[in-house]
Amino acid sequence: MVKVVTGRGGITPIKSGDSNGGAPKLLDQVRDRLRLKHYSLRTEEAYLYWIRRYILATGKRHPRELDGVVVEGFLSRLATDDNVAASTQAQALSAILFLYRQVLAIDLPWMENVVRAKAPIRVPVVFSVSEVARLLMNMSGREWLMASLLYGSGMRLMECVRLRLKDVDFERSEITIRQGKGGKDRRTMLPGRLVDALRVQRASVLALHARDLEAGFGEVYLPHLLARKYPNAPREVAWQYLFPATRRSTDPLDGRERRHHIDEKLLQRAVKSALRAAGIEKPASCHTLRHSFATHLLENGYDIRTVQELLGHKDVSTTQIYTHVLNRGGNAVLSPLDRVMEPSPDRFCFKAVAGSS
Repeated sequence: MVKVVTGRGGITPIKSGDSNGGAPKLLDQVRDRLRLKHYSLRTEEAYLYWIRRYILATGKRHPRELDGVVVEGFLSRLATDDNVAASTQAQALSAILFLYRQVLAIDLPWMENVVRAKAPIRVPVVFSVSEVARLLMNMSGREWLMASLLYGSGMRLMECVRLRLKDVDFERSEITIRQGKGGKDRRTMLPGRLVDALRVQRASVLALHARDLEAGFGEVYLPHLLARKYPNAPREVAWQYLFPATRRSTDPLDGRERRHHIDEKLLQRAVKSALRAAGIEKPASCHTLRHSFATHLLENGYDIRTVQELLGHKDVSTTQIYTHVLNRGGNAVLSPLDRVMEPSPDRFCFKAVAGSS
């Protein structure tokens, strides 16, 4: 993936076609439109990055002066010259289409001549049960709890990071995931072995929130217009993040000082460190725990539709990829060689390569 430039630095935004010196700059118009439509801050940063890059690649000409052929050329060069992934090219296309359709009110023709980056079909990396155990044994504290939740409930990384106290239902032993991928809510299981640890985490959040209130703070970000509709909600216990940041920070959207959730990079680094300590040499990440959750459920005989619902997949075909990493199919077929003879290490020896020492 191409690294997304965060913040609002970079090139000076190009002004719109109006001659009025007070007219909003183009990137400011894009930003305002994104926030009007309630896009996430991450999407805002990604779209602004690609629009800046598109403007620079076209000689800083105003996008209104360009047509679909220029857009096709830009997107094709991403695949042919920059060798970007298919998902990266798709993100760039989405950003440019947003610029033209939502900001400039220009409907680009269907860009059928774009050279598409190839999307490889890969089998997901999956831990064995023993590898999960070794990984978690090399973690502790808050990071251990979060990693355990990823594996124990199948959540995505950011879904775990954004959990609020109200989303954990100890009575029903379930976790509600709000605004997951595609803006969908869903419920997943609450692992019984994590109940005590989650209660301790909840108690620490309550103590931290009490200190924030005493200091005159205690607010958290609420999505869309909930804070306006329920003015007291940002300070209520139920809306506090289950995994809050250690320090308050200024919200880039409105400049208010709040306590945000933990930075996901802390968990990513902790998992990488635990992988090294556990001697696991797979190219794994936090998302591998989600893959392992789905695979191990299927291995234990659970219905694929149930797993689909827990993962929040729109289509069961997405969940079916995990059947490729089960001990079935080709992995369950006995090699003809194994029927002929038993493995014999004594029959195998390394021969020195000519010229080697």
